Amino acid sequence: QVQLVESGGGSVQAGGSLGLSCVASGRTSSLYAMGWFRQAPGKERQLIARIEWSSGDSYYADPVKGRFTISKDNAKNTVYLQMNYLKPEDTAIYRCAAKRERRLEYDYWGQGTQVTVSS
Repeated sequence: QVQLVESGGGSVQAGGSLGLSCVASGRTSSLYAMGWFRQAPGKERQLIARIEWSSGDSYYADPVKGRFTISKDNAKNTVYLQMNYLKPEDTAIYRCAAKRERRLEYDYWGQGTQVTVSS
């Protein structure tokens, strides 16, 4: 099992920045990738960024490309999401997730943290 604990988030004005962290504990050696999802009220959950645990290869969804950066610190078992030039439409609950294999489904989930961007 792997446990994920997020921190960061909060409220910011449009154009500002926020950072999220996700610490993994447990059987972290089994992880293939970690990702950040978000879900706004009335909308489906969306994968916005992903990073492969060994290679560091990353993926970004189009709405966040060029504004968000995902990174990792393997020694600390931590994944980060730096969010710059935030927009009101970035307002959502953000959750980190991890998976053991190269497939769509994620195996482990954090509890989520609220990000609110005001105009």
